[in-house]
Amino acid sequence: MAASVAVENLNPKVLKCEYAVRGEIVIHAQRLQQQLQTQPGSLPFDEILYCNIGNPQSLGQQPVTFFREVLAICDHPSLLEKEETKSLFSPDAISRAKQILATIPGRATGAYSHSQGIKGLRDAIATGIASRDGFPANADDIFLTDGASPGVHMMMQLLIRNEKDGILCPIPQYPLYSASIALHGGALVPYYLNESTGWGLEISDLKKQLEDARSKGIDVRALVVINPGNPTGQVLSEDNQYGVVKFCKSEGLVLLADEVYQENIYVDNKKFNSFKKIARSMGYGEDDLPLVSFQSVSKGYYGECGKRGGYMEITGFSAPVREQIYKLASVNLCSNITGQILASLVMNPPKTGDESYASYKAEKDGILQSLARRAKALEDAFNNLEGFTCNKAEGAMYVFPQILLPQKAIEAAKAAKKAPDAFYALRLLDSTGIVVVPGSGFGQVPGTWHIRCTILPQEDKIPAVITNLKKFHQAFMAEYRD
Repeated sequence: MAASVAVENLNPKVLKCEYAVRGEIVIHAQRLQQQLQTQPGSLPFDEILYCNIGNPQSLGQQPVTFFREVLAICDHPSLLEKEETKSLFSPDAISRAKQILATIPGRATGAYSHSQGIKGLRDAIATGIASRDGFPANADDIFLTDGASPGVHMMMQLLIRNEKDGILCPIPQYPLYSASIALHGGALVPYYLNESTGWGLEISDLKKQLEDARSKGIDVRALVVINPGNPTGQVLSEDNQYGVVKFCKSEGLVLLADEVYQENIYVDNKKFNSFKKIARSMGYGEDDLPLVSFQSVSKGYYGECGKRGGYMEITGFSAPVREQIYKLASVNLCSNITGQILASLVMNPPKTGDESYASYKAEKDGILQSLARRAKALEDAFNNLEGFTCNKAEGAMYVFPQILLPQKAIEAAKAAKKAPDAFYALRLLDSTGIVVVPGSGFGQVPGTWHIRCTILPQEDKIPAVITNLKKFHQAFMAEYRD
């Protein structure tokens, strides 16, 4: 009798879905890590460096003290009755925790909350958004989510009815988008970022791809923009953002703005502007443009990936549509309360005059300045390797250099049934323990090859990473030179 569950009879949408940042190379890295534990000294390196995913604390980044103090008290409110708490926690962390606990029914962080998240925390986030943008924000527009990913899934579930519904996505893109579109059975409509202009977003290309998709009978519902870019690290200019908003308005598209790297900007000549701020400053109100902005506590300088906190802010949707979004949120009951509290803290950190402000600011600036130096060091390192070109890392947590591989290496990859950049990444891992993701996992212009490398290894480890990379690359090129 045939097995009742086999790969052949699984949901084809699941089979079609791929997620490269935790794919084949990472599974291989985990095997090697086991080997290092059971047979120390059996490999040419003594640790695995996971540069495949934006996971700062796994590579040694310390959490922000103020945030963790508030969380600790919220999770264990009886600390407020103990005398020694005053000497262990900063006064403003204590008062913030009291403030937050007052908004949580029964002060129970282990209880379910409202489907959109605790109202008081959504109020705090709305205040944070308003002070960031200079335009009002409303707690009712905010849905707290377990990181930004569930928000993205929820919107795909809402918008995609069948394989004729398309979503415009940047290429290269973060594979959450291609995976989510595949899972929900829609069509990914690619638009290519222009590598030669620092990963610029060309409105003319958007138009061309949209018309092309429509001519094939695809109903394009939404446009995804990732700003700052992942995996590409660019920060959009205001002009570019105006063009995107106009384009969505004139074409009747939902604008899905992935803004999770809004704190990660490493160049002086660029700053982050939310798409909502841009739309409002153009005079578009609540009813003119359906817009969803995603934010997460996993990125920025806070890097609280494992706490799974985030939110989406939804504007420009009719009341009946919002009811459906609320229903989707309700199916999941609510996001976790720790993540909800963190999201409110991230959008309302200590302010000038607060007792924790000086130490908080020193931690934040220290992390962001160090990330900027690491981004620059890795960008320079790749640009100094034969065959590599790397655009400026203006923001986010990654460099995405292009590599010109010798024909011999491309043939060897073909023989091994691997994409050439995956072949390179596997060889790099086996030689150095450095885990990167091949560009083929993100999408790229056909015939070009890239790797995505995070800028997250601790700063004192970066020189060794660069040395090992250089040594490997020289040996690889010598082996496969045409």
